[in-house]
Amino acid sequence: MKFVNTPSRYGLVSMSLHWLVALAVIGLFGLGWWMVGLTYYDPWYRQGPDIHRSIGILLFITMLIRLAWRLLSPQPKPLPEHRRWEVQTSRMVHWLLYLLLFTAMTSGYLITTADGSSISVFGWFEVPSVTGRIRGMEDTAGAVHYWSTWALVALAGLHALAALKHHVIDRDATLRRMLGRD
Repeated sequence: MKFVNTPSRYGLVSMSLHWLVALAVIGLFGLGWWMVGLTYYDPWYRQGPDIHRSIGILLFITMLIRLAWRLLSPQPKPLPEHRRWEVQTSRMVHWLLYLLLFTAMTSGYLITTADGSSISVFGWFEVPSVTGRIRGMEDTAGAVHYWSTWALVALAGLHALAALKHHVIDRDATLRRMLGRD
């Protein structure tokens, strides 16, 4: 298997980045959903958000790498059996997923740094606040974070359903190409 994409298939790097991001998004969403119900005296009250923020920062870095890789190793050409509207919708959905990912990650960052504090990433390094203290920013960023993550998960679910439709109903190589099985 090649590391770079070819005109007909995804390379190992693209596939790995795709599935790593997918797992991180699912994990972050689940962790976020669980941790909003924690009480102040719960032992995970501080640890859950710390893990959430750390993974979120690492996901941001991963997405920057993914975008750079997309420029360096262009995606395979659409399959010949795909209709024009499917190709255009796929492109639009992928860019919307990227936009929602960056919106969710940026708003999450702004929630935490609204008071001027930095984010510790598993104790490995700190990401400083770029805004300083901005009164009320955490509320606005919180609303954006909430809605962008729900939109992201809903759109990712549709993306997964479309891949399954191509695999089960159309019986084409769409999903197999992203699994390295074409």
